Amino acid sequence: MPSDHTPATRRVEFDLRKPRFALYAVRPTVVIGGRGQPAQWGRGTWQVSATQPERIGVFLFNRVWRFGSAVIDLHPDAQASLVYRAPLFPFGRGRLSSAAAPLP
Repeated sequence: MPSDHTPATRRVEFDLRKPRFALYAVRPTVVIGGRGQPAQWGRGTWQVSATQPERIGVFLFNRVWRFGSAVIDLHPDAQASLVYRAPLFPFGRGRLSSAAAPLP
């Protein structure tokens, strides 16, 4: 009989924020453990390992180039709420940080 070993996981809450007057119309891509996953602006949750550190990134792609990249290393005991802020213009870096308090 095969063993049913499933790794321990937890949920991480993201708040993906786009500037009000952004000069582009693209969706963000969330990268967890090297795998990109399309996302939408606003709040959402993603599943990550509860025991291993994870490298989490977000970037934007406008069919010509990538921009707004931001990366953070999330440790198992770290805050599970992250905020991504996209750049105002379709170039430059975004910001990804731990939220100071849990999102309401």
